[in-house]
Amino acid sequence: MAIEDDASYKLLFSAPEVVRDLVLGFIPDAWLHSLDYTTLEKVPGSYVTDDLRHRADDVVWRVKADGQWVYLYLLIEFQSRVDPWMAVRMMVYVGLLYQDLIRRNEVLSDRKLPPVLPIVVYNGDAKWKAATDVAALIPKAPGLVANYLPKMSYLLIDENEYAPTDLAELKNLMAAVIRFGHPESEQVLLELIDRVNLMLDGNPELKRTFAIWMRAVLLRQSKGTLALPKVRDLKELKMTLAERFDTWAQQHEKKGEAKGEAILLQRQLIRRFGALPSAIVGQIAAATSAQLELWGDRVLEASTLDEVFRP
Repeated sequence: MAIEDDASYKLLFSAPEVVRDLVLGFIPDAWLHSLDYTTLEKVPGSYVTDDLRHRADDVVWRVKADGQWVYLYLLIEFQSRVDPWMAVRMMVYVGLLYQDLIRRNEVLSDRKLPPVLPIVVYNGDAKWKAATDVAALIPKAPGLVANYLPKMSYLLIDENEYAPTDLAELKNLMAAVIRFGHPESEQVLLELIDRVNLMLDGNPELKRTFAIWMRAVLLRQSKGTLALPKVRDLKELKMTLAERFDTWAQQHEKKGEAKGEAILLQRQLIRRFGALPSAIVGQIAAATSAQLELWGDRVLEASTLDEVFRP
């Protein structure tokens, strides 16, 4: 995935409103829903392990629960292929987070570690089949060893599991994120931009963040076929997209008309002159509408193929 695309996702999930809607809309847990999400705080996501190797983590948030912190570890999985070792990665990441909290003396008052909810948000196309618990990756062992095997799960949010019709009913930023990542049509994309723009009324900075992320998603999905200038807000993005979509529609319409003219010309030529040489078929397929019209006019009077295609 392009660096710009990766950065845009991290920027998006660095907004407390998106994290709040992720929890409230896609994690069915009454206790989590009861927390005060005005207390959301982003945690620095760069840790140093005990052997001094540096690594950059993903998005980590914390929220207050009865005066204590609960940590939400968000790992946004961008890979198109499922990672079979994700459970191991999450176990390591949570361990690094705990090491950092201990180092910074940010444990609970009774010298216990705060709860951490590891979350994997997956937006790839393939169905997620990887284990969500590290214990599932280790064969059962007999005797004493069985008591000491590691066990840690992560919460998987697979965007493929949500139906577009259900998501459309939610006034939720995360629902809009999922729908935009799996668009049903060009019209839906434009409607989603309007919907997000309305939900974020009064929050111009987050509107700009969504515009940056949406542009990055569209560029990735187009695989280089879409040229989009950098935009400053959602209205500008919608206007730019609408212009592109109109241009594409006109081009498709013209291509459709030309294809119909080419098929008709081939049928007329075959009836007059029999089977066509492959070179003639290729020439017809690559022709403009004006050329097809000219050759069509000549078919009735020409006595040979050469007369139809003369310069």
